[in-house]
Amino acid sequence: MSNNQRARVLREHNVSRETAESLDLYVSQLTRWQSVKNLVGPATLSEVWNRHIADALQLLALAPDAKTWVDLGSGAGIPGLILAIAGRDRPGFHVTLVESNARKCAFLTETGRLTSAPVTILNGRIEAVMAEQVGADIVCARALASLTQLLSWAEPLLTKGTVGLFPKGRDAAAELTEAEREWTFTRDLIPSRTDSQARIVRVTSLSRVDP
Repeated sequence: MSNNQRARVLREHNVSRETAESLDLYVSQLTRWQSVKNLVGPATLSEVWNRHIADALQLLALAPDAKTWVDLGSGAGIPGLILAIAGRDRPGFHVTLVESNARKCAFLTETGRLTSAPVTILNGRIEAVMAEQVGADIVCARALASLTQLLSWAEPLLTKGTVGLFPKGRDAAAELTEAEREWTFTRDLIPSRTDSQARIVRVTSLSRVDP
């Protein structure tokens, strides 16, 4: 089943042979580290191509001209490290991975080196490093926090022209309603290619709701 998943994902996203080899290396590293670091939900490993890699690659397709990305709470490198592997052939492409857990940063560092991914890994709290990321093309985060919290963390970027791409599950509409109590923002909901009930929230401007 895994091989079938792999072949379909690589075909649907037009992945080159070199990039496919690096994604294989990422999967190998994830499997090896998972046994001691618990990087992802154990049940999702058998669905790694469908659940994680394809989920990340669809973000790349939504921003084909973006060069600089910031991934918040990168964890096991989903989506940030996968994006860096897949986008590394684009001139100037670079992903900053923000992660506060030192053990996860160790995984990101080793796997980034082995795959020659164009990444910078910041081991720190999101709010402490965001000011340095102003000017990035895209800020993203997956399975990290509510949309309200993500907008708060990403405010320094989203108010300066950065676009937000935030994958959300079936509660995306409810999260939007909640976020609109605190924020005024331009957004659209993009159907996920990996889950018919999921959506990607694309945010293109942001300001606080007047008190």
